[in-house]
Amino acid sequence: MTISRRSFVVAAFLAISLYGCASAMNFHSSPTPTNALTPTQTFTMPAPPTATATTAAIRLTDGTGTEVELPGPAARIVSLGPSNTEILFALGAQAQIAGCDLTSDYPAEAKKLAVIADYPTLNVESIVALQPDLILAAEIISPEQVQSMRSLGLKVFYLANPKSLPYDLFANIRAIGTLTGKGPETETVVTGLQSRFDAVKQKSARATSTPVVYFELDATDPARPYVAGPGSFVDTLIHLAGGRNLGAGLSSSWATISAEEILREDPDIILLGDTGYGVTVESVAGRPGWKNLKAVKNNAVYGIDSNLVLRPGPRLADGLEIIARRTHPEIFGRD
Repeated sequence: MTISRRSFVVAAFLAISLYGCASAMNFHSSPTPTNALTPTQTFTMPAPPTATATTAAIRLTDGTGTEVELPGPAARIVSLGPSNTEILFALGAQAQIAGCDLTSDYPAEAKKLAVIADYPTLNVESIVALQPDLILAAEIISPEQVQSMRSLGLKVFYLANPKSLPYDLFANIRAIGTLTGKGPETETVVTGLQSRFDAVKQKSARATSTPVVYFELDATDPARPYVAGPGSFVDTLIHLAGGRNLGAGLSSSWATISAEEILREDPDIILLGDTGYGVTVESVAGRPGWKNLKAVKNNAVYGIDSNLVLRPGPRLADGLEIIARRTHPEIFGRD
């Protein structure tokens, strides 16, 4: 991945993960990209699948406040957002996915799907050619793009990022379950995730300390790295795991912080969400002054797959459990 591509990935994380917060457990949507689709020709949508006499119509209100109606469960879905794709697979609805965006790379089977979108642009002709009866748009898709697709006759259901975890996450999963006709499977998934979130919360309540956790998103400039601030998914997961996010006092959910500030805070644990770009435990220790940090001296510097804590899908539970083990190994055990 080139530096320019890396910069875009960071920008995308900012677009899909930024939130203001009223508390450590609540999120408010951030500004979304303004780039709208500008198709140069008119497309004629194929007729949607005809509902059978035994199929009940589905009506749900999406994250834009728009009521979306389907004659029955969607059979051909375009997933715009890796979190949506992961939810579809978790519900067993992968056979109903006609295409997805380039960043939908989990599970491995998702990489075999037709790619019809890369950010920040969308290939309208490819989307239309797939004859979808539903498009699931994550918050990385701007309201302008949603409206542009709707103006072409496409059915778009917009899933806003969860404002609270895990409950709004469950609401999104249930919405997708309803739209795909996967009701029983949905409740199985939600019940399993609920038990995992509850287990971490109950165990972390036994902690007698609150370690300071530093999460790094991007250290292209190690003097001013991007870190998780208040209201980000990472901030909430660290809180649930019984830690204190070093960036909790910043002015926005993702922001730069000076290396001097990090050295003053002296974190107990360092989580590197940028190991996919060449950052290593060793390189962190080699930064000026960082070898004296408690986390470095105590070998508490860890890489973490940033997708586990930035994508609002089922794997947030995986990210929570990993953070909990790093934050309180005396309670959750070590890998």
